[in-house]
Amino acid sequence: MAAILRALVLALLIQGCFCSVGQTDTGCMKWTPKGDHVCCEACFAGNRLVKECGPSPKDLCTPCEAGTFTVNPKQYRCTRCTQCVGAQVDVKECTTTTDTKCGCTEGLTCGNDRCSFCYKKCDKGYEPYKRDCKPCPEGTFNDQSHQMCKPWSTKCPNPDQKIAAKGNALMDIKCVNVSVAPVIRPERPDPTEQAWPLVLSVITSAVLMAFSIIIISLVAKKFFQKRKEKGIKPITTQIITTPTDEPKTDNPRTLIAIECSFHEAQQEQGSSSESLYSKDSSSQLIA
Repeated sequence: MAAILRALVLALLIQGCFCSVGQTDTGCMKWTPKGDHVCCEACFAGNRLVKECGPSPKDLCTPCEAGTFTVNPKQYRCTRCTQCVGAQVDVKECTTTTDTKCGCTEGLTCGNDRCSFCYKKCDKGYEPYKRDCKPCPEGTFNDQSHQMCKPWSTKCPNPDQKIAAKGNALMDIKCVNVSVAPVIRPERPDPTEQAWPLVLSVITSAVLMAFSIIIISLVAKKFFQKRKEKGIKPITTQIITTPTDEPKTDNPRTLIAIECSFHEAQQEQGSSSESLYSKDSSSQLIA
């Protein structure tokens, strides 16, 4: 009989444990005694306050009804869960301890932390403005989606960089590295190395000068030789032909020219003989 009673008690305990699994705590979580009663200071999460003081802590708080929640451990009424409507979509359902979490459809974004409204998602180069988007003002940029525009940087982050291009609505200023040229100290030249170019220059100049003089001399000699050849006049001889030397020709013009030449030759001979005769006569008279 005792064994049967023990088995029944154990079965009841096991059943009570299984029944309590998955159930949340209800009633008052923290209370203080006040005479024959206790007064609740905080209810369990998801419970609202029924009355502040009473004989039993469990009677002081009760769970929130379906569709309501509370986050205040000492609140008399639960808050109704938010309903996602319009462009909003349910992201997480409401519980007795948390409100509904809403989101927005594709292409839209939440207007505040609670996502109580949705509006167009701003692209890069724009910023949200009164449930709409506007371009970044001059001197600002936005390189992320749906963020506020930021001012351009006034200098490069590294001291070894310089500004290569100013920013635009999509990007900040562009910086490039400044290449530092190494300091090169001039080396003292070797005297022997300096003498060789000078000697080579003098020799080259002398050779060129001699070659130029030879060329000029040859050209001048050839020039004066041509001038001298042009200054000598050729000796021309006039051949007087006699009638016996006349060429045989039937051309009348040629015969006339030959006859004229013959007469001119006779006249010259006659004049010369007359002059000789006159000279002899004059010499005889004188004698």
